[in-house]
Amino acid sequence: MRGSFWIRFFSSSSFPSASLPWISPIHLSKPMLSKPDPSTETVNALVEVQRKPKYISHESAVNLIKREKDPQRALDIFNKVAEHKGFNHNNATYATILSKLARCKKFQAIDAIIHQMTYETCKFHEGIFLNLMKHFAKSSLHERVLEMFDAIQPIVRQKPSLNAVSTCLNLLIESNQIDLACKFLLRSKDHLRLKPNACIFNILVKYHCRSGDLESAFEVVKEMKKSRISYPNLITYSTLMDGLCSSGRLKEAVDLFEKMVSEDQILPDALTYNVLINGFCREGKVDRAKKIIEFMKKNGSSPNIFNYSALMSGFCKEGRLQEAKEVFDEMNSLGMKPDTVGYTILLNSLCRAGRIDEATKLLQEMKERGCKADTVTFNVFIGGLCRGDRFEEALKMLEELPCEGVYLNKASYRIVMNFLCQKNELEKATELLGLMLDRGFLPHFATSNDLLVRLVRAGKIEDAAAILFGLMEMRFKPEPDSWAILIEMVCRERKLLYVVELLDELLS
Repeated sequence: MRGSFWIRFFSSSSFPSASLPWISPIHLSKPMLSKPDPSTETVNALVEVQRKPKYISHESAVNLIKREKDPQRALDIFNKVAEHKGFNHNNATYATILSKLARCKKFQAIDAIIHQMTYETCKFHEGIFLNLMKHFAKSSLHERVLEMFDAIQPIVRQKPSLNAVSTCLNLLIESNQIDLACKFLLRSKDHLRLKPNACIFNILVKYHCRSGDLESAFEVVKEMKKSRISYPNLITYSTLMDGLCSSGRLKEAVDLFEKMVSEDQILPDALTYNVLINGFCREGKVDRAKKIIEFMKKNGSSPNIFNYSALMSGFCKEGRLQEAKEVFDEMNSLGMKPDTVGYTILLNSLCRAGRIDEATKLLQEMKERGCKADTVTFNVFIGGLCRGDRFEEALKMLEELPCEGVYLNKASYRIVMNFLCQKNELEKATELLGLMLDRGFLPHFATSNDLLVRLVRAGKIEDAAAILFGLMEMRFKPEPDSWAILIEMVCRERKLLYVVELLDELLS
């Protein structure tokens, strides 16, 4: 059973050692045939290096690498400064180039740099590898997370710290790589003689809570209390309370909260309170959540923006829009600047209630207060416009927002297209489809077929045929019923040559 594993850290397990292939960074820096001409900034940077043949500081090298946006050109600079007499790379320059390459996902070049580091005599710090572990985890290269951990000891020349162990373990568990996390813990126990600290125990508690295995989570806490190294802290209790709330065990969560304060004398923070607020809101008990805010005020703990946003979200989910607005206004009156999430929560409720004009004013307020609306915010508002049959405004936003530097995703266009088809607004839907195809977005498969059928039945044969060909150029495969009805209508008009061309295109 996995649960017992996390509690007892049983037996041993083998794990393949990491191997890093050598790929010369100098070789990688050679110009490619398709490589564009260096930017003026890069040329200036290299000239700046060349103008100082006698001496260049590590600080200057770091600044030059940081300033370069293109990772390959940053690597060129990294290699160029190494040619200077008396210059040797150190931890700072290696950390800078590796961070640059990791952000740009140039993992092959990273391997070459790390291999080069094994021959350096300077002192390295494990923070370089912790940063790389995080980048590999984000890219779902979870085996590489372990490889970076394994590279610490041979390159840093000392055993990984407990911070490194907890970082690696947490990244694996956050990525739901439980088997890798198990192997990692076993190796850490056998080879590093790991004695879990509070941080590692808390990661295990979090894993069990997320898995819904609360009994095992409480067993881990018992082990913590037996340990002389660690003892349950605020993070431990907050994680347990969150697990109980997520399972609907609110009374137990409140009891645990009281036990934490009274027995262990651990004072809660705003995050701990937020766990309970979210828990009550999730169960539809918003009034209880509101009492927690009042309790915080009476006990000298000032509610923060996240506490208010959670309460506002709870009111919105219950359809109590007026009370949600009161919470929002209270935030403003206390000088708290609502974030994008807070605005979007209230905006969504206004749109759902059909109060589009108020939503429009709120969107304008966001802009005036310097709170940047994101794609989710705009999609919520565009959906509200469509539900109110205000298609002209929605289409105008789709047309203009990208020109203003706002990113819209395929959902932005699909929302409007779906509503236009439902309302049989075929002319507007045809215009929108042209815009979508020009910008590389395809409507939903079912919507595309629905639009084709509606156009044919409305007698818009040529529009339907043009749309069909446009969609097929984007590798769209129409349903047989969609193009069968189109061919049938063309046949009725006795345009047989056109039918042959159409069939030929469809079959090819």
